[in-house]
Amino acid sequence: QVQLVESGGGLVQAGGSLRLSCAASGSIFSINPMAWYRQAPGKQRELVAAITSGGRINYVDSVKGRFTISRDNANTVFLQMNNLKAEDTGVYYCQVRRGWIDYWGQGTQVTVSS
Repeated sequence: QVQLVESGGGLVQAGGSLRLSCAASGSIFSINPMAWYRQAPGKQRELVAAITSGGRINYVDSVKGRFTISRDNANTVFLQMNNLKAEDTGVYYCQVRRGWIDYWGQGTQVTVSS
């Protein structure tokens, strides 16, 4: 089994910064892509950023230039969020894909006040 635990969320003013972290356990390897998703109230969960062991990174257009995803080992992924906007508010989830299965963390709340 795989477990992921997110941390670093909180309440910030627009223009502020947060750094989210995700610690994974349970046989995660560098070949397994990791990603951050978020879900705002009443909205579908959307991909925010993804990173693979090959160094490929993808961001949703709305966060390009403001967010940075990084991975320092097979089990840890970060999301540096700068110049936060109110529309960034939501629950942020860490995801890892292993084989045919996607694993999810419990989520961490990010609230940006305007």
